[in-house]
Amino acid sequence: MRNKIFIVGLVTVIIAIGVMVTNGTKHSVPLDEIIGGGPPKDGVPPIDNPKFVAIAQADSFLSGSDPGIALDINGGQRFYPFQILVWHEIVNDTVNGKRVLVTYCPLCLSGIVFDPLVNGQRVEFGTSGKLWNSNLVMYDRKTDSLWSQILGEAITGEMTGARLAVLPSDMMGYENFKKTYPAGLVLSKETGAARFYGQDPYGDYYTSPGTYFPVGKKDDRLGEKDFVLGIIVNNKAKAYWPEAVKKAGKIEDRFEGKTIIARYEKDIDAVRLFEKKADGTVERINPFGAFWFSWVAAHPDTELLK
Repeated sequence: MRNKIFIVGLVTVIIAIGVMVTNGTKHSVPLDEIIGGGPPKDGVPPIDNPKFVAIAQADSFLSGSDPGIALDINGGQRFYPFQILVWHEIVNDTVNGKRVLVTYCPLCLSGIVFDPLVNGQRVEFGTSGKLWNSNLVMYDRKTDSLWSQILGEAITGEMTGARLAVLPSDMMGYENFKKTYPAGLVLSKETGAARFYGQDPYGDYYTSPGTYFPVGKKDDRLGEKDFVLGIIVNNKAKAYWPEAVKKAGKIEDRFEGKTIIARYEKDIDAVRLFEKKADGTVERINPFGAFWFSWVAAHPDTELLK
């Protein structure tokens, strides 16, 4: 379909399907939906030169089910505790030679790891101080474009419409990380910032009703703070409810012509998604994990397996 241009009497110009320009600003979501979250740009300071400690040292400040993001990339095994990420939200890291962008939005319980490759170049990201549908909005330090975490996509600026690839990671408790990756490394509290690590400024937000900021669409198929794993296939969205998968152990599903396997991994107490190929082999899918309200606000027409 050809791009369409409407300019007569309008300040908003549609330059491509899903892309608009308003008063010279390129964007893919309504600009009035992007709101301030309180802190200024980089007021929630990203970690640019992360330090790591061995598990023996991390035992002094982590225990049991303390949650975080675990990843295993090129043999590099890392754990990023939420008690640190809640104060920083972004870690620009390199794991065994591969650049990674570790992101966490406490408002959505969304811990997502991206490949920070933009137009063939590795770039770093910061916190914009803004939110879209109560979700983290980042900016890239090359073009200053704004990026939605839950979309993995630039929503305003030069890079509007560009997407980041999601990398494999798991949300798990510290004890499970220790058992699975005994030689793994843990993000250190030595971040260069003075923060009360171990104290969560969001308190009981994760289990109490309601959100702090407005969202565009609500959907009662699940509780707003039920956690889901969302995927995009052929520009169609579907969410998988881990609680249903845990109960079944394994679920095989068809979505957009693909066979999707949702499997509960008991050893890490987490659900992983896979695509089953025609030859019987399976390939891991890297989903967007988040509270239901966040996923459905970004993808109002999403399907749901529960």
